Amino acid sequence: MMSSPTLICIPDISGFTEFMSETNIELSAKVIPSLLNNIIYSNEINLKVSEIEGDAVLFFRKGKLPPFKDLITQCKLFFNEFYKQLDVLSQKYSEEKGIRNIPKLGLKIILHFGDDVKSVQIGNRIKLMGEDVIVAHRLLKNDIKEDEYLLISEALLDQYKDEVIERNFNWGELKDNDQKYRHLGEINYSYVKMHKLIG
Repeated sequence: MMSSPTLICIPDISGFTEFMSETNIELSAKVIPSLLNNIIYSNEINLKVSEIEGDAVLFFRKGKLPPFKDLITQCKLFFNEFYKQLDVLSQKYSEEKGIRNIPKLGLKIILHFGDDVKSVQIGNRIKLMGEDVIVAHRLLKNDIKEDEYLLISEALLDQYKDEVIERNFNWGELKDNDQKYRHLGEINYSYVKMHKLIG
């Protein structure tokens, strides 16, 4: 197994469970893959897909990190392209049962960095392993009172300490927070509401 410093990015669809439980399978089988594909195809900073997890995409990038500004721009693109596709799907399937729930779907994005993430080839996919992969997934479960946000772990922000990190992105201000997890302890992170990106 090869291990190396790795950027982990998880765009995750919020409202997925409610949507799946209230929508017929024919409609959900069209909507969710379309949204996830749109996220994958809007990747412009050479992120690799490790897994597609039902309501999320697990991206990673090994080696040198992109400039902080480029990383934030990519997250903004994920968000905007997600909503463009959501609008297209809402209009396309406006007569089908469950359409009222499509606009309730949103997007949250987790960004994390790990010094020792291991890569294992399984079939035609790269499986990521290590504690930092667990941390990235656990960060999806937090106390943030928003359905749409960008969360950046302290471990990733620390990698950009020599760059100027503007905590106000013109579409929201980064807020500091922390979360305690069993077996992992306290994880510090910053987040910004993403709904302010609309338009």
